[in-house]
Amino acid sequence: MSGTKKKRADCTSTAFEPVAFDRDVKSVIVVFRFESVNAAKTAHELADWLKEKRKIKVYSHPQQKLLGVKKITPAQLKDIDLVIVLGGDGTYLSAVRMLDGQKIPILGINMGSLGFLTENRKEDLYTAVKMTLDKKMEMRPRAMIEVQVLRKGEVISSAQALNDVVLERGIFSQLISFTILSEGHLVGHVKADGVVIATPTGSTAYNLAAGGPILHPHVRALVVTPICPHSLTHRPIIFSDDHTLTFRMSKKKKRAYLTIDGRNCGRLQAGDEVTVTRAECDHYVLRKPSQNYFELLREKLGFAER
Repeated sequence: MSGTKKKRADCTSTAFEPVAFDRDVKSVIVVFRFESVNAAKTAHELADWLKEKRKIKVYSHPQQKLLGVKKITPAQLKDIDLVIVLGGDGTYLSAVRMLDGQKIPILGINMGSLGFLTENRKEDLYTAVKMTLDKKMEMRPRAMIEVQVLRKGEVISSAQALNDVVLERGIFSQLISFTILSEGHLVGHVKADGVVIATPTGSTAYNLAAGGPILHPHVRALVVTPICPHSLTHRPIIFSDDHTLTFRMSKKKKRAYLTIDGRNCGRLQAGDEVTVTRAECDHYVLRKPSQNYFELLREKLGFAER
């Protein structure tokens, strides 16, 4: 698999230009923060409002229960016009996983703490929803990545991510050793607590905390940031997102954990390879036309404040 390029589909953006949200919304999925009683209560109220006031068919996340609302099935996803997320970034990412690559935009309402992806305030919930239903929002494309785990040359698992992929030592005391390749060419050998491979969207998450740079969402790139590397020469590297990146675990008897968008995806064994490429389809986040990325950085992260 190393060095092979994937053919890009028509649903992958090249210019990252916003697209007007002009759908007649007839069906919606409401996803809320799992452990939050307040978010569940708000989800019930929103579902009732959508059904009674707007005559919209409402579904819930397959793992969540809303009174009087059916759980969405994979076969029904193709008929969904909109997803509304009530929670923080973790809830938003769980909704992205649920969509499984479907080109369905998400409107995020922040009911968590930081809420970088769910930027709309809870107080503005119905204003944001009405703007969406009245076709006054924009769909802004965000690149996603495809992740595959190979063991002895065979693909044993695959997944997509909006934010990042993390290889880390986890509970094990020893540093992990791995080799990085780009398009099959050796980049270097790294010994560290782990490594973060982030999209521009995910560059403000674990990547930033690990000392990596912020990438504007319109940049066509991936950033690879070692976590506490053993060598001072190992620094974050930015790659073009049309490259296939391969992370090959050392053949010595060491193990590591694989985390994709904050979800533990199991252990990696000695000699395993993890390949990362840009996914065939982008994700679409709903934003107000006036939304500015740098205002978001200042509001959520206190960026460039003195």
